[in-house]
This record gives sequence, C-alpha cells and structure tokens, in this order.
Amino acid sequence: MTGKLQDKVAVIGGGEKNLGGLLATTFAADGAKVVVHYHNDSSSAENTVKAVQQAGSQAVSVQGDLTQVSQVRRLFDQAVDSFGGIDVAVNTTGMVLRKPILETTEEEYDQMFGINAKAAYFFIQEAGRRLNDYGKIISLGTSLLAAFTDGYSTYAGGKAPLEHFTRAAAKEFADRHISVNTVAPGPMDTPFFYPQETPERVEFHKSMAMGNQLTRIEDIAPIIEFLATDGWWFTGQTMFPNGGYTSR
Repeated sequence: MTGKLQDKVAVIGGGEKNLGGLLATTFAADGAKVVVHYHNDSSSAENTVKAVQQAGSQAVSVQGDLTQVSQVRRLFDQAVDSFGGIDVAVNTTGMVLRKPILETTEEEYDQMFGINAKAAYFFIQEAGRRLNDYGKIISLGTSLLAAFTDGYSTYAGGKAPLEHFTRAAAKEFADRHISVNTVAPGPMDTPFFYPQETPERVEFHKSMAMGNQLTRIEDIAPIIEFLATDGWWFTGQTMFPNGGYTSR
C-alpha cells in the first residue's frame, strides 16, 4: 500500500468515531499509522483500530481526558513509543452545550472551556513539541466563529480562542515547517448536534446552507486530509467549510 501519508504517523484526538473515526480510516488509506485517542468509548475506539488494520495499516488506541495536561502528554508519549515519531496531529474533540447565558452555571462554563479551549491549547502545545519537522497540526473549530446565534455562548466562546492559538502556533513553529490550521465546519450531522436542538431549529440550520442540509463528516474529512498532505502552504488559517452557513 502506498499513499500520500505512507510511513507517516497521525494522532487523532477524538479518533474513535464520527469525524475522528472517518479521518482514522482515511489516513490509513493514505498509508498512515494511526493513534486513535478516545475519552470513554473504548468499544468504538477498538472498532476504529480494527478498521484501520483492515485498510492495511497499523493503529493503537489511547484513552485519555485531554483537559488534563498530563494525559495530553501521555497520548503523545504513547504515539512515539508505538511508532517512533509523529507527523500529523488532528484534534476533533469538543463538547456542545446550548443554554442561555442567564441559566449557565459556573460548572458548565468551566467544563465547556476546559474541553473546547484548554484541551485544544495543550494539544497544540504538545504537538508542537513532539511533531517531526514538516508536520501538520489541525484543530476542529466551528462556523459560529464567523456567525452567531443564541444559546451557544460557552460553545462558540470556548472554540473562539482556537483562531488565536492557531495563528500564534503557526508563527512559532514555522521555522520547523510545521503548519497549524483550524477547520471550522457548520453544524454537523452527528449525534453531538441533535440533543441541543428542537426539530424546528434543526430545519432552520439546514436552511442556512446550500442544499438545505447540515454539514456531513464526509464533506470535512477531505479538507483535513488535504491539509495533512498537500496543503503545506496553508498555515495560521481558519477555514469555514459550511455550504454558505455563515453567509446569510
């Protein structure tokens, strides 16, 4: 098997299912060895590892709470121990909460910013330390960085720092030719989205994009794949693949 990521190693935060799981098998088809991070769904992680192996590559799964810096470091340690180095690091982890500002608790605020901002920051930090030269770091943001609606103050607010983390890291890691980018989709058709919304609001979100549909993970994976392979000249960018979701 040969591909654009042949003999490369990819770490995927939240790689056990949904977009992360699709990226794992996509990278495997490109020839990469894959480190599948998961938080608590070990069954999905093992299924993804098996899918990577069936695609002809190698994979390991690593459990960890990425809001704990020590566990971010352990994830990258295990990647190096398993495969000798790291070339691509993609963080798809996040948490969605739709709740009015007046009803949001301090605990919810801390949890949302811990997962969406703190974990993302230290994932970028550790990737910058551990990636081989010419590596790629990609974070998953949200199109609410370019649009706004009610109820998502802690989700959009927690993801907003990603733009600034990305820009700073792109400059700081440039001498090693490591690119750093954020991909910020519109609302994605995954189990994370639906519990936050009523059927009427789901239809509204669909109406805001081309084709009257939510973003699909199959629309986003090729963009991240491009950034991980041919898109070396893109760095410090936030990309909004959303079917026009932010344009009305």
